[in-house]
Amino acid sequence: MKKEKEPIVINLSNSNKNYIYYHESYLLQQLTYYPFIQLGVILLFIVVAYLAFSASRKAEQNQVWVGLTKETAHQLGTPTSSLMAWSELMKERLPEIELVSELEKDVKRLEIITERFSKIGSKPTLKPTNLLETIISAVEYLKNRTSDKIIFKFEFPEEETTILLNRSLFEWVIENLCKNSVDAISNEGKITIGVKELKNKILIDIADTGKGIPKSKYNTIFNPGYTTKTRGWGLGLSLVKRIVENYHKGKIFVLNSEIGKGTTIRIVLNYKAKSKL
Repeated sequence: MKKEKEPIVINLSNSNKNYIYYHESYLLQQLTYYPFIQLGVILLFIVVAYLAFSASRKAEQNQVWVGLTKETAHQLGTPTSSLMAWSELMKERLPEIELVSELEKDVKRLEIITERFSKIGSKPTLKPTNLLETIISAVEYLKNRTSDKIIFKFEFPEEETTILLNRSLFEWVIENLCKNSVDAISNEGKITIGVKELKNKILIDIADTGKGIPKSKYNTIFNPGYTTKTRGWGLGLSLVKRIVENYHKGKIFVLNSEIGKGTTIRIVLNYKAKSKL
């Protein structure tokens, strides 16, 4: 006790002194730690409550996403079927008009878009797919409907690159990213799409010479509702992120960007297959 606490001195008569030695009881020691344990339990409850709320909110957002896409696919289905019938009729009666073939292409595109929306919310089938051919197919459609002042450039490896993809959904990813790049370029510029392999990963870089993105917005641009356009819901990049990360187990992020010079967005995919289709 003498080592733990200074003794209490009691002065008695005749210059006599008594010394009282003491130490803290086991119960008092427990009470000393009790506030910290209580605080830890409260913090634990707060963390659990926050995680439960966050999971509930995310599940609710997912249900809204799925419901929105399914309803969109349903609403597009009827007019698309009607347009397909009209385009077939026009092709039979007016085969000499070139615009009929272009109309047919756009109707088929609507059919593909309807199929894409219908796949959101359900587990997509991934098949060995020629990645380079998929990218070219997506870009060529967009290129024919974009200003000639915007140049598309491919930087592909010499060998064929085959990985597990859902082609329909991944073409949607490339189209959305390229459309954003086109919107970021005011008058004329260049969009470069590069593909390379690095440590069993496939890196896909889409670089443009547009207006650029502030560093503070690197992560924000993939959030639902974020848009810099006067029109639109800000869902494109959010869907892109969902397709890449949830369905293909990859990653998508802003690799670099400079205001007034351009932006590079990178997609990282796992290299699952390498063979000729």
